Amino acid sequence: MAGLSPSQSFGSSTGLQSDSTAPPPDAQAPAEQPKYFFREKYAKLGVKGNFMPLAAQPINIGLADWLAHQTVENYRLVSSIVACIQETDQGTGKPICNPESCPKMTAGSYIWLDNNRRPVAVSASQYISLVQRWLNAKVHDPKAFPTDAPGTTSTTYASGSVTTPASETPIAAGPTNLNAPLSQLAGKDWIGRDAGFPESFYNDCRTCFRQMFRIYAHIYHSHWIDPFWNLSSSSTSQGWTDLNSCFVHFCTVAKLYGLLTEKDVEPMQPLIDLWIANGSIPPAAANEESKIKPPQ
Repeated sequence: MAGLSPSQSFGSSTGLQSDSTAPPPDAQAPAEQPKYFFREKYAKLGVKGNFMPLAAQPINIGLADWLAHQTVENYRLVSSIVACIQETDQGTGKPICNPESCPKMTAGSYIWLDNNRRPVAVSASQYISLVQRWLNAKVHDPKAFPTDAPGTTSTTYASGSVTTPASETPIAAGPTNLNAPLSQLAGKDWIGRDAGFPESFYNDCRTCFRQMFRIYAHIYHSHWIDPFWNLSSSSTSQGWTDLNSCFVHFCTVAKLYGLLTEKDVEPMQPLIDLWIANGSIPPAAANEESKIKPPQ
């Protein structure tokens, strides 16, 4: 997927208006980078507008379909951000994020499990590439993220109704209690069941968001200055404000639907708190008004 080029900003794909900001003069890259991004003056966004319409579930779209859309869209955005740190540094001839510059993920101790579920030590660039590969496979897996309407199956006719298609064998259902709630009579429920999504769908979405958050956290803690601050010197690129715009949208969606826990977001909590205080993260999202409670 393409990275954020000087002519391609977050605002161009959302309809929100661009708000360019001039870089302040005090951001020279020291040996150990101060956390400039936790300061209010650097919490600005590259676009103006209310992010809630981009996050709120439309009335004519089911919750599972909307969560799937948001997962795919945020994966697209984080991929465009990652492309910036995968660009070749002209001074070193290596990607900006490489095993030497980033021997491990920052903003948290993250490990990768191999196919045998054994922990493997990997560099930040390797971890991010593995996450991207996993995310790409997940969102393109029709079993995990179905794109077709669910077909009629024998489970729809568990009682052996006479309307069962002739090609299916009726399945005799056990005795029912007429006093039981309809949800119990219908069998186990989960988010997206009626739309053909698997039982694991909601947890898959949460895992996707957790992994995307880790990428954002590493980028802020290790690459805010290089390349994103340096991109701000271009008259046609907003660099760190574009990064902020993508991340504030991500946080708005994650908080609105409760896709990340307080522990998950600890590495970036000061910036999130700034955005909640200044309204960049809308109150409805800050208060988790649409937080999902999976069916029991």
